[in-house]
Amino acid sequence: MKTILILAANPKDTSRLRLDEEVREIDGVLRQAGIKDEFELKQRWAVRPRDVQQAMLSCNPAIVHFSGHGTGEQGLALEDGEGNIKLVDTAALAGLFKLFASQVECVILNACYSEVQAEAIAQYISYVIGMSQPIEDKAAIEFTVGFYNALGAGRSYPDAFEFGCNRIQLAGIAGYQTPVLQHNPNVVVPDASVESKTSLVKEEQLAELREEYDAVNEEVKALKKSLRIDDLTPKQRIKLKKQIQEAETERENLEFRRSNLE
Repeated sequence: MKTILILAANPKDTSRLRLDEEVREIDGVLRQAGIKDEFELKQRWAVRPRDVQQAMLSCNPAIVHFSGHGTGEQGLALEDGEGNIKLVDTAALAGLFKLFASQVECVILNACYSEVQAEAIAQYISYVIGMSQPIEDKAAIEFTVGFYNALGAGRSYPDAFEFGCNRIQLAGIAGYQTPVLQHNPNVVVPDASVESKTSLVKEEQLAELREEYDAVNEEVKALKKSLRIDDLTPKQRIKLKKQIQEAETERENLEFRRSNLE
């Protein structure tokens, strides 16, 4: 399952954005597509600079989606402890994503003039989407819906980007060329198919271990039942007890191997 981390900020001294609607749309799209078991949506609101790093560490996202204000060269607008604007510069953001380069597959910066940050982050992340100029709320939301609709249908990140832009155009809203996709071909996107194959092998190993465990467990029960027979000779009893001990040891080993895999 891939985690989509939503980072939202709308400082008190900035214009109001419909961030809640944008997040509801993302959640609705994922539910409608029936892929809530493939993507997990996690949200952080009124984010401060320190919250971003903590959220990245605790959520382990494959996709990071920022909704808020951008100021171009000055950076993205997060919040301070009192809810006022706190700008985070481009170099700091790029440095943060460098630390998560082996994990994050795609970053969406749904904020005005965020193309500057997108270019910097794309040094370390394969797919980064930013905005080349101001983008209206309606256009930002339409792009989001189109993007996640396509992603939910199994399309690639570049395809999802095109669907997002086309969604703005279909809605008759200006700005369908505002979103810009930065792609760094030198950064390898983590291969979900490899993880899937690894998981499948693990399940097969678990199934085999469970089958072996059940067989040995039945053997132990049968041996203990035989031990209760009255007319056994002392030699036969000693032999049975040894067999029981060996079978119980094998059962413990199988249980240990199974617990390590689960």
